[in-house]
Amino acid sequence: MRIVTAADNDFPSATEPFEPTHGPTLLPWAQWPVLRERWPRGARVGVVLPNTVDVSHLRSELHRWSVVALQFPKWTDGRAYSQARLLRSRLGYAGQIRATGEVLVDMLPLLQRSGFDAALLREDQSVAAAQRALGFFAGHYQGDAHNARPLFLREAA
Repeated sequence: MRIVTAADNDFPSATEPFEPTHGPTLLPWAQWPVLRERWPRGARVGVVLPNTVDVSHLRSELHRWSVVALQFPKWTDGRAYSQARLLRSRLGYAGQIRATGEVLVDMLPLLQRSGFDAALLREDQSVAAAQRALGFFAGHYQGDAHNARPLFLREAA
């Protein structure tokens, strides 16, 4: 999992006025329907989805997005875990799924297991501690969003 910092954020959030650009841009969800038709086909774009959006209705849009940023408005609100799992497992989304908002170091192993592959930590969180937390579990017995096969089946193969 990649820990995104302000210094290496390759998808900066768009600022108003929201206009199509040729550089990577992360758009607020409310702006995507407005700009969808005008957005250049070759331009890399990402969307910040609130955790109230039903991602199962987005199948036709996913191929346009390089990044889907899912929001944790509170670290105790886990709806974005479900969104990530659905995007990876049921909808086959292969782009980056990024955790944003109240993202704490303690959440990283479960974020990774749910299908996230990048996280923008809350400002008071340590990147070094995040890297350590990602090393705690080498894999999950029951499988995860990246490899659904349980451990005993993976070892037998």
